[in-house]
Amino acid sequence: MRLMTAATAALAFAASGALAEEPVESAYAFDFVSIDGEPMPFSQFAGQVVLVVNVASFCGNTYQYEGLQTLYDTYKDQGFTVLGIPSSDFGAHDGQEGQEYETEAEIKEFCDMTYGIQFPMTQKYVVKGPDAHPFYAWVKAELGDDELPSWNFHKVLIDRSGQIRAQFAPRLEPTRDLIVEAVEATLTSSDAS
Repeated sequence: MRLMTAATAALAFAASGALAEEPVESAYAFDFVSIDGEPMPFSQFAGQVVLVVNVASFCGNTYQYEGLQTLYDTYKDQGFTVLGIPSSDFGAHDGQEGQEYETEAEIKEFCDMTYGIQFPMTQKYVVKGPDAHPFYAWVKAELGDDELPSWNFHKVLIDRSGQIRAQFAPRLEPTRDLIVEAVEATLTSSDAS
């Protein structure tokens, strides 16, 4: 009976989240939901180079969708993708939500009709603060607070093994040499698995 009580206590302790979690080894540990409401585990991109970008429809940087689509079109056949993560975290004021549509259907229609977006997108997520999606908590743990999104269109480059290779500031356009060269180098990197 005493053994059963100890086991029950251990299970309750574990269920409470008090036990230390396993360290995250790669981006493949994270799950998203697609803009269409389907499961989207990051592991579906295993072996690819992924540029993860928090996006918004009403931002001064929204024009970057065009460059993201160009980057995707240029390198998709080499194992590259862009992953757009809509967020309303920035630009909120006077009780108004941030710079993104309220629903995923509105976001998808805007992206399709305005920019012809073909790369995958997730549902809306929080990307900063204590409620941030676990992917961004991992980015923070790996790179530090200064490398988290400070605005819409922050970019995180993930290599073929699911590791963070680089990050780029929101105002840096996707087709600028710095990003293009990093994508090309990551695509051809010999340490990719």
